[in-house]
Amino acid sequence: MTREYIFLPDGHLVGKKHATQMSDSPAVSLGYIAAGGNRHPSAADWAPGLLAFGAGNNIALWNPEDDRQNGISALLAGHTDAVNVVKICDHGGQRLIISGGADKTIRVWKPTVEPDSPAPYEQSCCLVDHQSSINTISVIPNLRLFVSGSADSTIKVWKLEEETGAKLIQSISLQPRYLPLTTALASLSRGAVVLAVAGTSSSIQLYVRPETDAEFELQATLTGHEGWIRSLDFVQDGDSFLLASASQDKYIRLWRLRQDEAAIPHSTNGTPSTDLPAIPKQSLSNKTHQLITPTTTHTITFEALLIGHEDWIYTARWAPRTPTTTTTTTPSAPPTLLSASADNSLALWTADPLSGVWLCTTRLGELTTQKGSTTATGSTGGFWTGLWDPSDGGRGVVILSRTGSWRRWDYDDVTGTWEQRVGISGHTREVRGLAWGREGGYLLSTGADQTTRLFGEWKREGVRSWHEFARPQIHGYDLNCIAAVGENQFVSGADEKLLRVFDKPKALHMLLAKLSGTQPMVAGGLAEAAEIPVLGLSNKAIPTHPNDDDNEQINGALDDNPTDPSSTTHSRTSPPTHPPLEDHLSRHTLWPEHEKLYGHGHSISALATSPSGSLIATACQASSLEHAVIRLYETKEWREVRPPLEGHSLTVTGLAFSPAGEVEEEEGGGWLVSVGRDRRWCVFRRRPEGEEGGGVGWELVCWREKAHARMILDCCWGPAGDVGGRVFATAGRDRCVKVWRLVGEEGECVLTVPLAATGTAVAFSSVVRGGGLLRLAVGMEDGGIQLLAVDLDGEPSYRSVEVPRAWCPSGSVTCLRWRPSKGGREGDGEELAVASEDHSVRILEIKE
Repeated sequence: MTREYIFLPDGHLVGKKHATQMSDSPAVSLGYIAAGGNRHPSAADWAPGLLAFGAGNNIALWNPEDDRQNGISALLAGHTDAVNVVKICDHGGQRLIISGGADKTIRVWKPTVEPDSPAPYEQSCCLVDHQSSINTISVIPNLRLFVSGSADSTIKVWKLEEETGAKLIQSISLQPRYLPLTTALASLSRGAVVLAVAGTSSSIQLYVRPETDAEFELQATLTGHEGWIRSLDFVQDGDSFLLASASQDKYIRLWRLRQDEAAIPHSTNGTPSTDLPAIPKQSLSNKTHQLITPTTTHTITFEALLIGHEDWIYTARWAPRTPTTTTTTTPSAPPTLLSASADNSLALWTADPLSGVWLCTTRLGELTTQKGSTTATGSTGGFWTGLWDPSDGGRGVVILSRTGSWRRWDYDDVTGTWEQRVGISGHTREVRGLAWGREGGYLLSTGADQTTRLFGEWKREGVRSWHEFARPQIHGYDLNCIAAVGENQFVSGADEKLLRVFDKPKALHMLLAKLSGTQPMVAGGLAEAAEIPVLGLSNKAIPTHPNDDDNEQINGALDDNPTDPSSTTHSRTSPPTHPPLEDHLSRHTLWPEHEKLYGHGHSISALATSPSGSLIATACQASSLEHAVIRLYETKEWREVRPPLEGHSLTVTGLAFSPAGEVEEEEGGGWLVSVGRDRRWCVFRRRPEGEEGGGVGWELVCWREKAHARMILDCCWGPAGDVGGRVFATAGRDRCVKVWRLVGEEGECVLTVPLAATGTAVAFSSVVRGGGLLRLAVGMEDGGIQLLAVDLDGEPSYRSVEVPRAWCPSGSVTCLRWRPSKGGREGDGEELAVASEDHSVRILEIKE
C-alpha cells in the first residue's frame, strides 16, 4: 500500500486524508501554578502589583493584591540552579527584575515587548563575572546602580544600561575574607552613596562612594554582633538614616547615620534630635564612626538593641516611607521595622514617640512554646523572608515559611488587629507523582520534599481559583508515586520500601463540598482528623475537640494519652469561608493512615490502581530478577495477590491498568501494562474465573524485547471503546513515543512519534474526539509538552501541537494526568495536570 502524508506547519507528517479533519488546533492556556519559595532571606521582593520570588531554578510572579486570588501567574525560566536573590527595580516608567542564583550568574529581566506573549518578562542579559553563588543584591533605582555579593568573597558594582543590560564598574575583594550574605545601599547628599556589607562575620563594613564617578572605599567597620549577619536595610528618618542589622545571635542592632559638618559625635536615644550635647567618651557599643566625602562628613553611631526573638533572625525590613513621612519640616511617625526569625514568629518594632525606646508592638506567626517541632506540627526553620506591602504604607505584610508557603496579613482599621489572609503554597523540591480524585474533585501531588498535597478549586460568586486544601501526608522519606484508590482514599510509595494507604478525614470532606462544590457524599465512617506521633511516621486518627473546651486540661495530668496541643483539631463554630491558611494546613489537615503494604525490598518506583479501586499494582527499584517483580494487592482485605508478576529484569518504571469499559470486566482493569529500564514492555491479563488454566489470577500475555532503543520511562492505555482497538503508548529515552495495538495476544507498533528530547511521561485523554481522534499528552526531559492528535482509523497518523514554552516547566516532566471527565466542573474542554522536577505543579486548560 502506498502511504500519502503531508507536512503540517509544525514540521510533522500527517496522513493526507485526515489533514483537514485535524487542522484545528486546541487552545491551550495556563490555569494554575503551584510552587514553593526558596529558603533564602534575599530570594523575594515586592513592588506595587508584583511579588517576585525564587522557586527552585525559576522566578515566580505573584500579585497578592489580585482580587481573584489566582496565585502565581508565571514562572520565569533561565537560571540553571536555585535562585537566591530577587530584586525589583522601578525607574523611569520601566520595571526590571534582577536575579542571582547558585549558578553563579546575575540575570536582568525586562517586560516582554509582545503584548500577547505568555511570558510577561524576558531575559535582557546574563552576567557571569562572579565565580560562585550569588547571595545578595541591592539597588538604587534612581541612580540605575546595583551591587551584588557572592560566595567568592567579592562585591561587584554595576550600572544598568539600555543596550547591554548592565556594565561592571567596580569589583571589591572583601578583606578580611568572608562570604557576603547581605548588602544595603543609601544615597547621601550631593551624589554620595554608602554601601553596607555583612555576612559570615560578626561585623558590618561601610563603603562610601564620595561622588558619581568615584569608586567605593572602606571607611568604617561596625562591631557588636556575635554571629553571622543575615540582613541589612537602610531607611530615611527625617534628616538621617537608620541601618538595621539582623544576626544569628538573635538580636537586631540599629545604627543612626547622619550628616555632621563639624564631625562632632552626637548622642542618640532613639529620636532624631540634634540638640543634645556631645558626650566625649561613651561605651564601646556607642562608638562614633565617620564617613568622609570631599564636601560632607557623616557620622554613624549605635542606636538601639532589639531583643525579643529566640532564634536566628533572617530578615529585617523597614516599612516603606511615603514622601510626607520623610520630610524634615513636618513631624512624622517613627519608622517601623519588620523582622522574621527561625523561632516561627514575625515581629514589628517601632520607637516610642515620648521615650525613644524601641518596642515590639506586634508579633505574628506561630506562637508556640514547643521547640524543635517537626514539619508535621509546624515550620521547622521558621520564617525566612518578610516583606512589606509597598502600596499600602506598611499596612500589609507577607512571610515565607520553611514549607515554601507564603502567609499574608493585612491591618484592619476597624478592629485594630492584623488579619491573616489566604496565601499561596507549593512543593519545595521536585514533584514526582500526581493523582486526581476519582470524580476529579481534587488533585493530589507528592514529591521529594516529603509531603503529599491536595489542591482544589475555590468557587465563589462566579470566580474560580485553585488553592492547597490539605497536606495529607508529611513524611520522613522522599515520596515517589501516588494513586487514588477511591474518592476518599489514596496510596503512596516512598523510599522506605513500603506503601501507605490513607483515608480522607471528615473535616476536609465537608470543606471540599462547601468551597469546591463537590458532591457531598456520605461521610459516615470517616475519621474527624489525624495527627502524626512525635517519634513516628504513621498518621493517627484523633477526635475533634469543641472550641469551647479549649480551657479544659486535655493533655496534662487529666489525660492518660497526652497529645501535642498544637496538633489538636478543634471543631469550627462557623462554616469555612476560604481555603485553609498555612498554619492550619501544616497542623490540622493530615489524613489518617489506614493500612501499610509490605513486600518490596527497595524503594517504590511505580504505582497504579485499577479503575474500580479494587487492585493496586506496585514495583520497586531493582537490579536483579528477584526484585524486578510487580506485586498486586487487593483493597478489600489488603492482602497481596500471589504470585507476583514476573517479566522484567530491571526496575519497572511505569504501570497502568486498562480503563473502565472493558468487555471482559465492566469495572475495567482487566489488563495491566508495565515498562522498565530493561527496554521491555509486558502486558498482563486477568484470567476470568472458570477459564482453563486455574482460578482467577494474572498471566503474562505478551511482551516485546527492545521495544525502544533505550530504557522506557512511562506507559499509558488509550481510552476504552472500539476506536483503534486496545492500544497503549510508551515513551523512552530514545526520544520517541510509540503507540502499540494488541491484536489477539500480540502487540504491534502502529505509530512512532519522534521527539526533540527524551520522553518522560505520557497520558491518553479518556475523551474520544470527532472522527475517532485520540489525544495523547507527552512530557519531555527538557520540560516541553506536546499534545498529539492520534488517528488509528485506517492509516495511523498524528498531528503534534506544542504547548507554549512559557507555560511548560523548566525541568523534566515527571508525571501527566488528565482530569476525569465526571467532575461536574464548569466550562468546556479538558484539564491536564503536570508535575515536574522544577518543583512546580501546573494545570493546563485545553479547549477545542
